[in-house]
Amino acid sequence: MPDALDASPYDALLLLSFGGPEGPDDVVPFLENVTRGRGIPKERLKEVGQHYFLFGGVSPINDQNRALLDALRKDFAEHGLNLPVYWGNRNWAPYLTDTLREMAADGRRRVLVLATSAYASYSGCRQYRENLADALATLEAEGLPLPAVDKLRHYFNHPGFVEPMTDGVLRALADLPEDVRAGAHIAFTTHSVPTAAADTSGPAEAHGEGGAYVEQHLDVARLIAEAVRERTGVDHPWRLVYQSRSGAPHIPWLEPDICDHLEERHAAGVPAVVMAPIGFVSDHMEVLYDLDTEAKAKAEELGLPVRRSATVGADPRFAAAVRELVLERATVERGGHVTPCALGALGPSHHVCPAGCCPARAPRAAAAGADSPYA
Repeated sequence: MPDALDASPYDALLLLSFGGPEGPDDVVPFLENVTRGRGIPKERLKEVGQHYFLFGGVSPINDQNRALLDALRKDFAEHGLNLPVYWGNRNWAPYLTDTLREMAADGRRRVLVLATSAYASYSGCRQYRENLADALATLEAEGLPLPAVDKLRHYFNHPGFVEPMTDGVLRALADLPEDVRAGAHIAFTTHSVPTAAADTSGPAEAHGEGGAYVEQHLDVARLIAEAVRERTGVDHPWRLVYQSRSGAPHIPWLEPDICDHLEERHAAGVPAVVMAPIGFVSDHMEVLYDLDTEAKAKAEELGLPVRRSATVGADPRFAAAVRELVLERATVERGGHVTPCALGALGPSHHVCPAGCCPARAPRAAAAGADSPYA
């Protein structure tokens, strides 16, 4: 048996994700949860839900989270880390509030949170922290004991996140026809966000054009492109591009869109493209539809050979990275010294989100940060 690893003072890990429908009847209620407070008519939600209906009304994200849960529990057990792993979602069952109730009933008093978003942004970090604060407020109103909640740092540049994506790009390149492989362009994709949200992503000192959100993605893209060059001897051109825009047309969002980029690269004479979704932890609906369906249809229309590389998903290296992040944070909380593991030029992210990090349009309480009301 392996020696026991010390996660104290933490007594549980919470996998916190977005959630997704698991059948046709779930689609509109799920979208109502996602858009609550925005006044979007049900008929419009039915139109938006067509992406889900194309796949039987089922998003792959919940099954992918189940696979990640299994991978985490397996890795923890194999390495002697006695830390139970729970799962809660923002927008669908198992709901975050229900999971925190379960954790409170189980006597969990110090919880680490792994969000299925690797980068700094309002929707990828601060909004999860707001959801945690809302759930804790509900438990408080119910008179339940509140666990102390901390969030694992951003892991975009951890080797256990970067290396599986690098392997995915290499496999995608190898799958291209040999006559176009060497000239292939790599389009690193991530979720588009309003430029105003990007510009204020990360700590206040990182604010500016694109903020930490764009800077972090560019650093990961460089890391992967350099690793591909070292392993193949080919220096593939690349660009960071965006997908899954969902906002009003008059609001500026990060560009270029992946489909526009494919058109532009085809017009420039590029013989093939690998689409690498570095902004996503798993192959959920936005990857399945926006890349595997919509972008591939655009490429077929252009006669442009494309391949899509894999996301990290439940790769054992990612599960091992989570274990390392847990032990790193636990050591810090116990007052010990640790050298955080990070690749690239930016170094490891902060352990605690500072005040002013990824601010919301309207101020809301957020847990697991320097400005948490539940510190």
